[in-house]
Amino acid sequence: MPIHLPKGVEVKVSDDNVLTVKGPLGELKQQINPAITVKQEDGVLTFERPSDSKQDKALHGLYRALTANMVKGVSEGFKTVQEVIGVGYKVQANGQVMEMDLGYSHKIYFELPPEIKVETVTEKGKNPIITMTSADKQILGQAAAKIRSLRKPEPYKGKGIRFKGEEIRKKAGKAAAK
Repeated sequence: MPIHLPKGVEVKVSDDNVLTVKGPLGELKQQINPAITVKQEDGVLTFERPSDSKQDKALHGLYRALTANMVKGVSEGFKTVQEVIGVGYKVQANGQVMEMDLGYSHKIYFELPPEIKVETVTEKGKNPIITMTSADKQILGQAAAKIRSLRKPEPYKGKGIRFKGEEIRKKAGKAAAK
């Protein structure tokens, strides 16, 4: 599948097989296996593999998907939204450091990579919301998963950190056992 390059996005492949994608939201780099060749013609990127072996097919799909995510990231960007559910749970962002009160005996300070921009919203009567944006989908997903792992949603009351729109299967309590 070809990747169509939006306006303002440049792609270069260096001699040491490093793919560089530049766009309005930043610059991303990815090392590519020398077996996969990248061709750019008229604003369209295509990837070619040397054979139809299982390994070559896997690498072909991998690098095509990673490059598609890089192109989308530098042109549009990626965004994740998480909500913190629980009585007394608080989240506040101070620059690249998030200060979280998640029901433990201490506060948790989580430092985000410089590629991620974070915004927290706390309204009275509503759950705090964490919104993170970045051009790099890999780093954004990793940071979001790490934040979620600090207090996973539990199945009885649903308290914890979850992605917006994520459904948690609730279990019945002790009363259902009778």
